[in-house]
Amino acid sequence: MRINRYIISGMALVIPFIIMALFADFIAPYSPTAMVGPPNHPPSAKYIMGTDNLGRDVFSRIVFGSRIILMVVFSAIALSGLVGTLLGLVSGYVGSRVDRVLSFIMDSIYAFPSLILAITLSVALGPSPLNAAVAIAVVYVPTYFRMIRGQVLSIKNEPFIEVARALGLPPMRILGGHILPHLTQTFMVVFSMNSADAVLTEAALSFLGLTVQPPTPDWGFDLYKGMGFVLNGAWWLLAFPGISITLLAMSFALLSEGVSAMYGGG
Repeated sequence: MRINRYIISGMALVIPFIIMALFADFIAPYSPTAMVGPPNHPPSAKYIMGTDNLGRDVFSRIVFGSRIILMVVFSAIALSGLVGTLLGLVSGYVGSRVDRVLSFIMDSIYAFPSLILAITLSVALGPSPLNAAVAIAVVYVPTYFRMIRGQVLSIKNEPFIEVARALGLPPMRILGGHILPHLTQTFMVVFSMNSADAVLTEAALSFLGLTVQPPTPDWGFDLYKGMGFVLNGAWWLLAFPGISITLLAMSFALLSEGVSAMYGGG
């Protein structure tokens, strides 16, 4: 299976962000919350992305802000993938009333606009990275559920599953040892697709102040604060957080396209 150009391009974009998040303490030249220069100083040799209205280094805030968005995105996708996959396995394999109840619940969640649901849950839970991750995870659980359930329904009547049942294997062993390995491709495609969307959802939540509290650096919140100074000529306060969000979302979108093409034979 050949790795295509989309995956290479996506990795080339996302790896620097991961490195930036892991080694933020060594990469950032200043504290992201301390006043290190004159307010609204334009990009220069000393402040390569300028300073904000409080004299904080924008580049340092971008570097440390990558930790928040990546932590929220990866936590949300991992949690939604785990819950959605488990529920999809149970629903598809057991069927009957369990399947009807779970399908009804997931369809009800899926009927809500994803961003509105994430905002509602974040408001209810309170602003914090963990609560934002939970809110985003709830939004994506039905996607995993529907995809995994559909695959299980088509696989559970295959001859090798009938043989496993005839041999008296317990349902948990059939699910874990015979059905789950066949769902890897589906899981990877959904995982990569939701990652790009989760970046934008997290940015939207932080833009509304539902992820972190000041002075914690976060791209979406810094984007919101920077809007108020654009008319004064401080374009860098809006440009650099916006570019960072766009590049990270683009990297996951490229990975998604690559994974889909890889497993789809594209």
